[in-house]
Amino acid sequence: MNWQIVVESTVTGLGYDLVDCERSPKGLLRVYIDRVANDPTGEYIVVEDCEKVTRQLQHVLEVEGCAYERLEVSSPGLDRPLKKAADYQRFAGQEIDLSLKLAFQGRKHYRGVLEALAEGWRLVLKSGTKGKADEALDFSLEEVKEARLVPVVDFKGRRFQPVEAPQGDEATADDVDGDRKQ
Repeated sequence: MNWQIVVESTVTGLGYDLVDCERSPKGLLRVYIDRVANDPTGEYIVVEDCEKVTRQLQHVLEVEGCAYERLEVSSPGLDRPLKKAADYQRFAGQEIDLSLKLAFQGRKHYRGVLEALAEGWRLVLKSGTKGKADEALDFSLEEVKEARLVPVVDFKGRRFQPVEAPQGDEATADDVDGDRKQ
């Protein structure tokens, strides 16, 4: 049986989305998994998900006689690639980096917000100039060389909890070596 079919059926059978899989000449089999859209167990892949898929793939690949030296299972990362039409549909409304196979107006690389059209896709490009209208690039998947989500890193949600003020006769931050200020 073809190793790609084995990997895809195993990953999807466990309830994950197979983003990509690649095989190096030295026997490395690298598999990228993601949660399916609207997964109630969470939004992101965690170590336990990778372990679960790794254990199952090791067993299935051995049973099917698919040779490999080393297996790596991981998340696609914050800059997740968009490979299939379902990926584009799932991430419509988000900012992506897009590389075209052939240059359009002297450019191959674009960044903008992805929108779905009745026929194809649109990338809304921010003009950057106040008062100037945004531009748009309509494209089909056949024209795309590579597309990736633009990573969004938000540190605002990771705030340290404030330390509670001491109560009663406990020392304060102004105390040094147990000496209290009078």
